[in-house]
Amino acid sequence: MLTPRQELILRKVVEAHQATGQPVGSKTLAADPDLGCGPSTIRNELALLEDAGLITHPHTSAGRVPTDAGRRYYVDHLPATRERADLALPLVRRELDDAMRSATATLAQVTNLLAVVSAPPLDTATIRHVEVLLLQPQVAMVVVITSTGGVSKRMLTFEDPVDPGLVSWAGAYLNERLQGVGLGARTLRARLLDASLGASEQRFLDALLPAFQGLPATEEDMVYVDGAARLLSADRLQDVAQVNELLTALERRVTLLGVLRAALGERDVLVRIGSENELPALQSLAVVAAGYGLPARKLGTVSVIGPVRMDYPAAIATVREAAVQLSRYVEDVYEA
Repeated sequence: MLTPRQELILRKVVEAHQATGQPVGSKTLAADPDLGCGPSTIRNELALLEDAGLITHPHTSAGRVPTDAGRRYYVDHLPATRERADLALPLVRRELDDAMRSATATLAQVTNLLAVVSAPPLDTATIRHVEVLLLQPQVAMVVVITSTGGVSKRMLTFEDPVDPGLVSWAGAYLNERLQGVGLGARTLRARLLDASLGASEQRFLDALLPAFQGLPATEEDMVYVDGAARLLSADRLQDVAQVNELLTALERRVTLLGVLRAALGERDVLVRIGSENELPALQSLAVVAAGYGLPARKLGTVSVIGPVRMDYPAAIATVREAAVQLSRYVEDVYEA
């Protein structure tokens, strides 16, 4: 446990290093009116903080910089306020793909960091609307619109010309029977079985079934990334091997998904600093992430990645606010 003065000195070191990127000396700290103690006292406290592994000397410099453990202590002891960030995500009246891309771009621009947002998995969506269209006498198209705004089209070819009246009936019947049904629901086929239907109607529905069964198999978890150029120009990414590892992680977005899924189990914002990250490409970086979704279930994550000397209070507040706004968005589209 640190004394209140040691906590204050550590906070000053973290925030000064975050602002300048330079080691922080005892003379600089002694000039801070918040501390109210002389250079010799500060040097003694700095030595104790260094012994505790919370700060260190870079090279031969007389100044100190915070370690990952020091930054962790700083983050864990931030004031327990839930300050709202000034963030306006352009999510209104957009389909899911557009909304996620816009949210990611806005988050990257506001924080000046790498932003990563994962979209809700397909199997949480439901069918909102179905269209059955006759393109040619023997070619029909089934259009499925999901509760998250996703659109899927499937072309089906028949040996004989299709009755236009049957096509019109099928569209109305499918909307009546499937609206609100989950795309991955095992009961979907059972919903299309009706003993009162005639043989021709049932055969036609059976022919349309592949348009629905193929949906889960053709979709993958989507990860949206923006702001990579900002991160690659940061002063902590000068090592070529490290840059290559990070680029590989960005290309293999499933790897990022695995890293960010830890945020789904958190009640608030997840922060991983430097060596706390298991992924080698992130071990000199910091990750701030939060889950978003429905009240009873998190569906995706929103996060920023940047240098370990990032502005943690601002990053945490911004990610938290983005998660709140994305949660409102997905609640609206799922209930629509």
